[in-house]
Amino acid sequence: MFNKMLSSIGIGSAKVDAQLDNTQCIAGETVKGVVKIVGGKTEQQIDQIYLSVNTKYIKERDDKKYNVDVIIDKFKITDSLVVKPEEQLEFPFSFVLPEDTPLTVGRTKVWLSTGLEIKNAIDPGDKDSIEVKPSPEVAAVLEAVYTLGFSLREVETKEAPRRFRGRLPFIQEFEYVPRSGPYKGVLDEIELLFTPTGNGQVEVIMQIDKRARGLSGLFAEALDRDESFVRFEVSKTNAHGIQETIRNIIDQYS
Repeated sequence: MFNKMLSSIGIGSAKVDAQLDNTQCIAGETVKGVVKIVGGKTEQQIDQIYLSVNTKYIKERDDKKYNVDVIIDKFKITDSLVVKPEEQLEFPFSFVLPEDTPLTVGRTKVWLSTGLEIKNAIDPGDKDSIEVKPSPEVAAVLEAVYTLGFSLREVETKEAPRRFRGRLPFIQEFEYVPRSGPYKGVLDEIELLFTPTGNGQVEVIMQIDKRARGLSGLFAEALDRDESFVRFEVSKTNAHGIQETIRNIIDQYS
C-alpha cells in the first residue's frame, strides 16, 4: 500500500522514454521511433501512452511579451494497459510531422513530449528536441533571398494577427535586411511568412518595407503605407526559378 501511495506522487512509478530514429526532419515527413516503458515498484494501470509535438510562441499583452507553450499535434500510441513491477515494454510508433510545424531557427524550439496517463498520479513525461529543417520549396526561397543580397536579421515565432490566423495561434516570421546588391538603400527590410497548402505547395506572404524618402516618405512610413504584402506560391515545378520571381515582385513594389 505504501509503495502505491508513493507511485501516485511519482516516486517509484513507471518511467517512459521515447527514442527517435532521426531527430532531424522536414515538416510533412514521417517521424519514427520507439517508446520504452520501465515498470516501477508496483503494478500500475496506464490509461494511455501519447506523444505530442510542441513549440513556444511569443504573445504580447499590455506592452509585455511572454512565451506560451502550444501543442501542435498529439498522437495516441496505445490504449489502456497494465505495467507490472519493473516490466520493460516497447511500442514502435510513426506519425507525420504536421506541415505547419515551425522551423527550428533562431530561438524557435520544437520538442516531442511523451507521457503516460495514469489516474491519480503525476505524469512521468519525457521530452526530446526535434530539429525541423526547411522543405525544398522553402529552402529555395531562403536561398533566393540570400542570393539577392539579403541577410537574415531575425526569426520570430509569435502570435498570429487575425488576418493570418490558421489552425495554430502563431506564425513564424523571417525578417531580412538588404546587406548588398540593388536593394541596399532602397528597402528597409522584407519579411517572409510560409504557409503549406498541401500537395508539396507552399504559399509565401512577403512584406516589402520601402525606405522612407523625403517628407512624403516619412509620412507614409508613419502610417505604415510604405509596406506592401504580396502572395505567391512555390512548388516543385517552379522552385528552380523562384529567384527571378522574387526579384520581379520586389522591383514592382519597391
